[in-house]
Amino acid sequence: MMEVSESSLFHSIKDIIQQSREKVFRIANSTLLLTYWQIGKLIVEDEQKGKERAEYGSYILKNLSRQLTTEFGKGFDYTNLSNMRKFYQAFPIVDTLSQQLSWSHYRLLASQNDKTKRNYYLTEAIANNWNVRDLKRQINSLAYERVLEHRKTSEETIQNILKDPYIFEFLGLKPDEKISEKDLETSIIDHIQKFLLEFGKGFAFVARHQHIATDTSDFYIDLVFYNYILKCFVLIDLKTGELSHQDIGQIDMYVRMYDDLKRIEGDNPTIGILLCSEKDETIVKYSVLNDRNNLFASQYLLYLPKEEELKELIDQDRIRFELDQDQSKP
Repeated sequence: MMEVSESSLFHSIKDIIQQSREKVFRIANSTLLLTYWQIGKLIVEDEQKGKERAEYGSYILKNLSRQLTTEFGKGFDYTNLSNMRKFYQAFPIVDTLSQQLSWSHYRLLASQNDKTKRNYYLTEAIANNWNVRDLKRQINSLAYERVLEHRKTSEETIQNILKDPYIFEFLGLKPDEKISEKDLETSIIDHIQKFLLEFGKGFAFVARHQHIATDTSDFYIDLVFYNYILKCFVLIDLKTGELSHQDIGQIDMYVRMYDDLKRIEGDNPTIGILLCSEKDETIVKYSVLNDRNNLFASQYLLYLPKEEELKELIDQDRIRFELDQDQSKP
């Protein structure tokens, strides 16, 4: 009885301490954000009084940095004051600041000059609870540019969740070595949290090698997820070689079978995704992938390319995607 009582006492005190620390952190974070926002506001307002803004701002910041560092120590160097200035300029309405994000989050976000991109990363960071490292990786891997289609309305669709290409450098597989689909699948399961982060929002893991049986045959789907935003199952078929018509026919069959045998009332139609190391655009264009809005093929990379290489790859895919969208319109 004594051990039970001591254990209960320990956990009760532990909960109180953790809640107290979280509260202190939230208050400290909120105070820090407000302080840096106010400093940025004062710098911008003072700078705007000068006629030669660039030269005036640089001079003011350097002089101000020396004075503040002498008075308060570290934290007010020229770079940090410049970041506070950018912080205010990027987020001029203080009431819109989220307490879920830290100063390090906002420093990364403020570095995004494009407002649309900045808002995308801001929204995704809050919705997916990204830490600073996650946010930095998403920005560096051009996640915004890799999304198939950005929302033009408030409606969520599979096109504004999926990316092309996907970047799986975290799997630890060497891109110059031949790997099997089983190796790829095993590595994804071993790194499922990072895979879900890269794959997009709303995905929950359901099964690996899910068995589907008909009267005459047995089939095994590589990976099955459920997207709680779209309210549908998502089937993933992994391909480590060139994409073929047979692969497309197989994922099409899986989706039809899943809708017939597994989908329940309230679920939207099942989505099928072919994740392939090589994607033949001709095969994609002249197959059911181009006719059905619930079948997709996305390339994956096992390394993080240099920014220019990734931009070129994204631009090529974007042009093809937009052309295919235009041609599919009546």
